[in-house]
Amino acid sequence: METDINIRKTEHIRLCLTDNVEGVNKTTGLEGISFIHNALPEINFNDIDLQTDFLKKQLKAPFLVSSMTGGSELASKININLAIASEEKGWAIGLGSTRALLESRAHEESFLIRKHAQTVPLIANLGAVQLNYGYGVEECERIVEMTEADSLVLHLNSLQEVVQDGGDLNFESLLPKIEKVCEKLAVPVGVKEVGFGIDGIVAEKLYRAGISYIDVAGAGGTSWSQVEKLRSKDPLRKAAAEAFNSWGIPTKDCIVSVRSKLPTAPIVASGGMKTGLDAAKAITIGADVIGYARTLLQAATESVESVIEIMNQIEFELKMTMFGIGVPTIEALKNTKRVQINGKSLLENEN
Repeated sequence: METDINIRKTEHIRLCLTDNVEGVNKTTGLEGISFIHNALPEINFNDIDLQTDFLKKQLKAPFLVSSMTGGSELASKININLAIASEEKGWAIGLGSTRALLESRAHEESFLIRKHAQTVPLIANLGAVQLNYGYGVEECERIVEMTEADSLVLHLNSLQEVVQDGGDLNFESLLPKIEKVCEKLAVPVGVKEVGFGIDGIVAEKLYRAGISYIDVAGAGGTSWSQVEKLRSKDPLRKAAAEAFNSWGIPTKDCIVSVRSKLPTAPIVASGGMKTGLDAAKAITIGADVIGYARTLLQAATESVESVIEIMNQIEFELKMTMFGIGVPTIEALKNTKRVQINGKSLLENEN
């Protein structure tokens, strides 16, 4: 039997497919980054290697299908298509919030996708605020066991919960509870925002608490306060959401801020990522893995082949960028000087 959670998940998907759910006058900030073309790249395009490591597994490319959905009939189709495509392309994949999996047996196949993605990193997902609403280590362990996940990511969605009718608003003293989950869980625990961004100060607190990686999920893409505004029947919440339609830290600023505080921690850059060129820009300023969500959503409602077509384009665009500046590997891209940030060139005495 479907619960309110199951119904809400379907509404979320349909709104993201059909309505304008991006923030207003808010970008990722990546438009302030450009590359300095290398007319003599001295590499073979066909030799460019996108491989990298994440969660102790090798990715064929530094990409993640970001946590989107689960717990509805439409979500089942979407997640299975995404899982099959991710396995073929060697991308990591994240599940939508698995709270629905524990609270309802309806559409559990939307979360149990390991059989379709047997070798790539699979990330289960739970709202961190649920640690204040009866969830603890035991529930987190059950989620990991049921989904056969390589990691659990706890999402932080405070403003979404405020706008959501009946949202969970008690975010008090979550850090010690997050620390306990990190300590007890047998798999790495990450933290992600949902489109408003994580800064370096917050990231450092989380990392000290035992978090293994930070998904910044910055502003510039889907705004979940806008999504919930479209769902809400409360005039007060709808009006407040409109006042906050440009809220959030741009994805670029999140990456720079987190990397300045955590020089070696794995960073996932998501939030408004659309192209392989976006990915290249994010990697040059400190990201390790790039997450895509709504960019893949429409294709995932259609077929595996449609998803793979977009994945191929993103990979090709990343390779094209690397060829354009003459770097053959992701590690070399991370260290390139052929980049301008807000008009300031990093190129130093290169012959």
